[in-house]
Amino acid sequence: MKDNLQKHNASGRIAAIAIMTAVTMVFTYVVRIPIAPTRGYINLGDVAVFFTAFTFGPFTALISGGLGPAIADIAAGYSQWAPITFAAHGLQGFAAALIIRAMGTRKVAEPLAGLAGMIVMVGLYLLGGVFMVGFGAAVVEVPMNILQNAVGIVGGFVLSHAVRKAYPPVSRLAW
Repeated sequence: MKDNLQKHNASGRIAAIAIMTAVTMVFTYVVRIPIAPTRGYINLGDVAVFFTAFTFGPFTALISGGLGPAIADIAAGYSQWAPITFAAHGLQGFAAALIIRAMGTRKVAEPLAGLAGMIVMVGLYLLGGVFMVGFGAAVVEVPMNILQNAVGIVGGFVLSHAVRKAYPPVSRLAW
């Protein structure tokens, strides 16, 4: 019986990665607000990244959080940003989910996890932007990336709580 449950969870986890990669790609791709100095854009992808981190754990958040937005960058014509996006959003979700896993108490952990994810994402985009477009242009993007993260944290939090309340077995897919 335990082997069957483990196989079911492995299949469910793989499916969750695939689905959340697609969802994150769509959230990133559909609403794009260009930022002229960096030739980048802000989007709603962080809602999906934080939802994944809060619901499915660090490994799903790392893979789908990095892959979905990077695919969106390529599809939207921003392929120069795809490697930075992959690292920034993947590590954003991974860091947020690790904090939740380590702290256990969601009421305390989720705000701290969101802040950690925000610091990782904003920092990596700033660093990548410095190399791609220069310090002055990269700094212009920081406030918009903070806003994008704030929306993502709140949206991800609300969606995660709603889904876990409506379908408690989803927590078995976290890893």
